[in-house]
Amino acid sequence: MEIDKKKYEQYVKEITPIHNLWASMAKAFLIGGLICLLGQCLMTFMTETMKMDKESASAWTSLELILLSVLLTGFNLYPKLVKYGGAGALVPITGFANSVVAPAIEFQAEGQVFGVGCKIFTIAGPVILYGILSSWALGVVYWIGGMMGIFQI
Repeated sequence: MEIDKKKYEQYVKEITPIHNLWASMAKAFLIGGLICLLGQCLMTFMTETMKMDKESASAWTSLELILLSVLLTGFNLYPKLVKYGGAGALVPITGFANSVVAPAIEFQAEGQVFGVGCKIFTIAGPVILYGILSSWALGVVYWIGGMMGIFQI
């Protein structure tokens, strides 16, 4: 069966979504800003109302944002937020929590070992691997630089 190229090109144009770059950037800015604003509000609440020191409040704020991201992923709301806000919803801590939890939820039916255990770091694994590798390499450079007197250790 021969496919008419012009009809196929027309079909592709019809089903291909059209994206507005400026609207996408505005949505990403809005969603990312709202997530960061939420984090700042949580931290301010803990430092001023609960009288926590800044370091403890920062740690608890990070944990609360991770928990919120995990819950929203579990209720299938975080993917909708990402679809609307794009990269803005992938603010590092919430996006990273989502990337760990989403495969675990998706492959849960395959069991604890072959499902959750094998698939949980499918997306986040490379980030962890190369983050550790690059921090180790930079640590070696810093250590050698300290031995040579370039950096103060």
